[in-house]
Amino acid sequence: MPQHIACLTYDFDALSLWIARGMTTPTPLSRGEFGVVGTERILDLLARYDIKATFFIPGHTLESFPEICNRVADEGHEIGHHGWTHRKPSELSREEEEVELHRANEQIEKISGRKARGYRSPSWDLSPHTLDLLIDNGFVYDSSLMGHDYLPYYARTGDEVTLLEPARFGPTTRMLEIPVSWSLDDFPYFEYLIGPAGILPGLRPGADALANWTEDYDYMTEILDWGVITYTFHPFVSGRGHRMKVMDRLIRHLKNGGARFLTMEEAAVEAAGRLNGEAGNA
Repeated sequence: MPQHIACLTYDFDALSLWIARGMTTPTPLSRGEFGVVGTERILDLLARYDIKATFFIPGHTLESFPEICNRVADEGHEIGHHGWTHRKPSELSREEEEVELHRANEQIEKISGRKARGYRSPSWDLSPHTLDLLIDNGFVYDSSLMGHDYLPYYARTGDEVTLLEPARFGPTTRMLEIPVSWSLDDFPYFEYLIGPAGILPGLRPGADALANWTEDYDYMTEILDWGVITYTFHPFVSGRGHRMKVMDRLIRHLKNGGARFLTMEEAAVEAAGRLNGEAGNA
């Protein structure tokens, strides 16, 4: 019997994203603070459909807005690790990256009663040390890479790439990767941003994103009997009124299409069982 999993995930960055970009004047910070309003709306929507989701929350958000983060945990949603700041791991030393892992995990444990099982890199940009640090610190899965769209896999470390030579692939680790995609992320579609690299225009109609998101799910059901599709939302982005209506329509489409809504940890357990079973039958 076909089984198709949909993971609704929320990167609740709040102020941390803007601080990491050096945008600390009142207006960008207020954009981040709207994430609290958006998270309240999202939690209400998920409760209405009785769906459990995964919230990747930086430690800065956990410590700055404990009340709403406690609500996330109290309503049974998974809290995943998203750094302490929203700085890219690739821009940190190994020591700085490890400090961020520990500090945020301590706060996650205070709020949820246990350390995070899953990790998502801020800006989806791992360092050469990230996977080793995650394994050393007991993480079960990562959700930052893009090597597939529907099938989780075990991530590699130590790849060597140069411009003029073939790639030399490193060994496969025991870190399960639940892949993501910018095309399944709300930020590129909706967020208007002026930065050093230029202008991200965003502000597209919700129907544009919804068409892509629903058709990606439909395609998975057409070609695979089992798969995982991972949607990434930011409460300060998708918490706006017309985008909440898009999220509602997406959920209804997925439900009508037979999707099973799981947290990332639940999907990781199922995926690992399938991958390990296949390895055992080889």
